Amino acid sequence: MSTETISPGPPTADGDVWETIAHEASAESPLWHAALRPSEARERLPVFSALGQSRFALGIETIYEGYLLHYGRPRLFSPATSERALLLGDYLYAHGLVRIAAGGLVAPVADLAELISLCAQIRADGAHGDGLAWAATVTHLGTGRLDAARAALRDRGDPDPLHALAREAAGGEAVEHALAAHAERVR
Repeated sequence: MSTETISPGPPTADGDVWETIAHEASAESPLWHAALRPSEARERLPVFSALGQSRFALGIETIYEGYLLHYGRPRLFSPATSERALLLGDYLYAHGLVRIAAGGLVAPVADLAELISLCAQIRADGAHGDGLAWAATVTHLGTGRLDAARAALRDRGDPDPLHALAREAAGGEAVEHALAAHAERVR
């Protein structure tokens, strides 16, 4: 395991986000290095991080790449087996949470852990609304405003409160753009 210190500060440009994720995963394990797409084949496309605070962008995109390894088409990696994809996805979930935790705030980490759990439930149930869970979480990360909206989706299958929260914070056009990009990536 790497002993490299993780910096809490966000990169200054979108390209740095992707290179940081790729570099750190590659340095962590030869398996993750082997799973990296060639540089020219990597898709440097932010999906949800643009909806939230820039200080969380690297952590969010790291976690989202992990999510795509579990449930969709990742942008940076192409593991040789589904087992390696799951393991790399778990690594990226954990690494992204560490990135967010490095900022010293507990609430954003709790929100993202809840997001991962909720989306796993949605996927296991074959339900819809994971994109709205992502959008609302990113736009309200650490604010304490997500519980009722998440419960509506989890308990009743109603994504509308999450949609309203996301649109309220980021605007309808930005949310719909993120949801469209997400829909192209998930299975």
